[in-house]
Amino acid sequence: MAHLIGGENLHLEYPTKTVFDAVTVGVNEGDRIGIVGRNGDGKSTLMRLLAGRIQPDSGRVTVRSGTTVGMLDQADTLDPEQTVGHAVVGDVPDYVWAADAKVRDVVEGLVADVDWDTPVGRLSGGQRRRVALASLLTGDWDVIFLDEPTNHLDVDGITWLARHLNSRWSRTSGALAVVTHDRWFLDAVCTDTWEVHDRLVEPFEGGYAAYVLQRVERDRQVAVVEQKRQNLMRKELAWLRRGAPARTSKPKFRIEAANTLIEDVPPPRDTVSLSRMAVSRLGKDVVDIEDVSVAFPAEDGSGETRVLRDVTWLIAPGERTGILGVNGAGKSTLLGLVTGEVEPTSGRVKRGKTVKIATLTQQLDELADVAQDRVSDVVAQKKTSYLTGGKEMTPTQLLERLGFTSAQLKTPVKDLSGGQKRRLQLLLILLDEPNVLILDEPSNDLDTDMLAAMEDLLDTWPGTLLVVSHDRYLLERVTDQQYAVIDGRFRHLPGGVEEYLKLSASSASGSAAGSKGASNPLAGGSASAGSAAPGTAASGAGSSGDDAAPSRPALGGAEARAAQKELGAVERRLQKLQKETESLDATMAEADPSDFEGLGKLAARKSELQEQVDELEMRWLELGEALE
Repeated sequence: MAHLIGGENLHLEYPTKTVFDAVTVGVNEGDRIGIVGRNGDGKSTLMRLLAGRIQPDSGRVTVRSGTTVGMLDQADTLDPEQTVGHAVVGDVPDYVWAADAKVRDVVEGLVADVDWDTPVGRLSGGQRRRVALASLLTGDWDVIFLDEPTNHLDVDGITWLARHLNSRWSRTSGALAVVTHDRWFLDAVCTDTWEVHDRLVEPFEGGYAAYVLQRVERDRQVAVVEQKRQNLMRKELAWLRRGAPARTSKPKFRIEAANTLIEDVPPPRDTVSLSRMAVSRLGKDVVDIEDVSVAFPAEDGSGETRVLRDVTWLIAPGERTGILGVNGAGKSTLLGLVTGEVEPTSGRVKRGKTVKIATLTQQLDELADVAQDRVSDVVAQKKTSYLTGGKEMTPTQLLERLGFTSAQLKTPVKDLSGGQKRRLQLLLILLDEPNVLILDEPSNDLDTDMLAAMEDLLDTWPGTLLVVSHDRYLLERVTDQQYAVIDGRFRHLPGGVEEYLKLSASSASGSAAGSKGASNPLAGGSASAGSAAPGTAASGAGSSGDDAAPSRPALGGAEARAAQKELGAVERRLQKLQKETESLDATMAEADPSDFEGLGKLAARKSELQEQVDELEMRWLELGEALE
């Protein structure tokens, strides 16, 4: 594969920090690279160096002649005076760009709900972000750099974006590098992972799940130095292993190495113990929402707009529920019913006497009054100890668990990064000891390491947890069940996020943009991005090492039974081959070392067995994906 962009001996430093020191990386045709690392370690800076946005202090970046490079920045770079249509397609006439299938797909998938003639400056932050992404994706680029592209996209939009990127180029052409905290998206799109840490860039094969597996093994080898990090990654790996059966395309490594790594790792949560603690703290009643509808006056004064219809939700002690829905579906209204901020138009809401609700908001309101105070002083005002996982911890120990260093304890709150403020916000809420915790998009501003640390902390929290998020990985990780707000109704999702994507695809309200549509040249004339959701999601689950597989139709009852039967036969055959291989190994160990002919036959037989095992493992993965 042809070389497109190279960075050789890159060195970059600022007055107070060296970001990179002698880093050498390369981007080739066919590369799909996810860039991970702690906030502040240089992920975005690395992309800006390779994209030519900034120059290194020493070293050089080379670009193959004729290579076109596009980049989506975190910051908004759109001209607020230009219209949406001009921002997306420029001066190209409608009949020209509408004839281009790729451009049409982008417009339908991202901005189908946005008025084509509206000035960019009048859009919401989420709409501006989608317009910026659409403006980039309608261009013809050899290399695309995306910095947090999933911000402001709902689950349908994220799924659409994964599907678009997987089909944008052929397998051996084009190149993509992406920085995102959305770990499902990394698995769905990326075939390689770069970890940025300690002034260097370390490559790994595969998407996020494969990266976790390899990183755990690396950390095992330096356990004395990296003990805390290793234990956290082992716990994350345990959840990955017990989840969907096709999270990496390395079946042999997954089956053998992963099982070895987690054989002594307990489940992420002791559900029985946590439920018992939750009942003792909450009592039997938490919040009962019975046959509730909510309506607000219409903006044009013509009547009422009903947001929720006949919702019944009996929230139990220790319940861990994820809530899905497009932007504007009514998720915030539903949470307002739980907290008491929204009164029902009809129906009844009953709250238990011992309920103490806290909400982790997106606005960081809890930190406004302490912006000038030092972190240590803010924490000292709360409590001197906190019980988590049956162990008593000081606030300082909790801060360390959430990634704060001793030096940062003396830092004023206003000088913290966005991710650090988010962590401090969570800690202050937990120190107030609520027994019902609502997380509203908790993954914003957090890197993948800190998301894992937050998830680990929540594993030992015994209260009722309600999570609203478009981060599919986070929802599946910290919640035990999922519900969706679709067309104003509250629906249980036994099949989880996969079931939601299928429902959203067939719902009039399910669009990638998260709204009901608006006037633009393609509005109402095409399927929404959500229509691609089921197939994309299925392919994303196993896309760590190869391009995502094409979508699979749902299996019928007879087909499912046949597939389940074949899956059992494959597992039994694998067990038989494993026993035969072990017996063969024992025979070879006892054989005469000078019997070259005999040893050669045994080695040939072992090779045959291994080939059979490899084929069966791949079939096992295919059947597992089909049955999900």
